[in-house]
Amino acid sequence: MLRILTSAAALSLVAAPAFAHTGIGTAGGFAAGVAHPMLGLDHLLAMVAVGAWGALLGGRAVWLVPAAFVAAMVAGGALAISGVALPMVETAIALSVVVLGALVAVNARLTVGAGMAVVAAFALFHGHAHGSELAQGLSALTYSAGFAAATALLHAAGAAATVAVVRVSSTRAVRWAGIAAAFTGVGLIAGL
Repeated sequence: MLRILTSAAALSLVAAPAFAHTGIGTAGGFAAGVAHPMLGLDHLLAMVAVGAWGALLGGRAVWLVPAAFVAAMVAGGALAISGVALPMVETAIALSVVVLGALVAVNARLTVGAGMAVVAAFALFHGHAHGSELAQGLSALTYSAGFAAATALLHAAGAAATVAVVRVSSTRAVRWAGIAAAFTGVGLIAGL
């Protein structure tokens, strides 16, 4: 298992960053909303890390931490769709990969409320990036439903993988995946 995680970490370090922000084509509709978080390495890693960290925290955090992310992300999308700018969106998204990966790596034991606040702060920027991709005149509702659904699925995947790995071994493999995500985030910030 460790060999697989190490290989995945190595591959993630050479992947092109921020695929979700290519500006190619017109984003609109449910399918485009689903695609945006799935195709961006930055979004993908952060959202899986949120699910993994919620699972590591356990209890109500398994669903409250991801739910806080989704809610704040939708709010961030609404800000972008409404024309409200946020500063340094891409930097904040890359920083979220570092921080969320590090929270998994160290198995940070925050309260549920504090965990919700941390992920919600980063989710505003993820949502803003999603919302800024919506082309004028297309349905914000279906597009937003798509990126919210994809995000929830990525959270669930992170949580399920964490629970499965912890069951068969320990938190060590999950924590190594957090380290890989954090280092990938550093690479995204550095523009690698």
